[in-house]
Amino acid sequence: MTRIVYVNGAYKRYGEAAIHVEDRGFQFADAVYEVIEVLGGRLVDATRHLARLERSLRELAISPPMRESALLHIIGEVIRRNRVRDGIVYMQVTRGAGPREFALPGPDVLPTLVVFARTQPRGRADRLAETGIVVKTVPDNRWERCNIKTVMLLPAVLAKDAARRAGAREAWFVDSSGTITEGASSNAWIVTAKGVLVTRPLGQEILPGVTRATVMDVAKAEGLRVEERAFTRDEALRATEAFITSATNIAMPVVTIDGQGIGNGLPGPLTRRLRSRFHQMAEISAV
Repeated sequence: MTRIVYVNGAYKRYGEAAIHVEDRGFQFADAVYEVIEVLGGRLVDATRHLARLERSLRELAISPPMRESALLHIIGEVIRRNRVRDGIVYMQVTRGAGPREFALPGPDVLPTLVVFARTQPRGRADRLAETGIVVKTVPDNRWERCNIKTVMLLPAVLAKDAARRAGAREAWFVDSSGTITEGASSNAWIVTAKGVLVTRPLGQEILPGVTRATVMDVAKAEGLRVEERAFTRDEALRATEAFITSATNIAMPVVTIDGQGIGNGLPGPLTRRLRSRFHQMAEISAV
């Protein structure tokens, strides 16, 4: 469990950590976030995650709360104070607190930074990967800047709930043209009958997943062919394998979509191969 949370310059007990009632992240979802896997007390792909955080801040014109080196120090301290060996570290940066106005505040309003870490035993995800997960497709009703990792996640929350009520673990968004964009909290992949890995190309419609990028590195090292293109729900149903990628799932097999089994209904060999090689390819750094 989380014991200590960093909030704006102070390490607070979990039950005492708080932000201002007029913080813009709370009132306007005017904030961005990142989640980094912690493996053996070290960070997985921190360079890519922090680069994405910086890009998200830049896209929304939110000032960085501090230098990257200082942020890494805080991340390391939060991991140590929470005694996390395997799990995640979460960081959120908001535009700051001030009188509630839609207009952006001036430079005198300083950004809010929250960092916490939480243990998530590796065995839980590994056991899930042995059987695979179920996915439900839902209409994509999100805004047009999904490439920014903001905390504006209500559509994803509702999609996840719809998936849960249907007995699924993840939702895949389907756009107006009938193609899959991404998962509610993951990137979506399929494997064709010819063994080609397919995932949607980067653009404003999807988040540039860090795990997605590292899985592409693994695929290249393994001599696998990757096509970055849109694919339809029907194509996904005909695929030999499907899987999702995210920091908390790595490469997680998808065995059923909308009630229909994918391939032979079991985790596929290419997905298992990508998953087993992932941490050999990922950047693992001490903090």
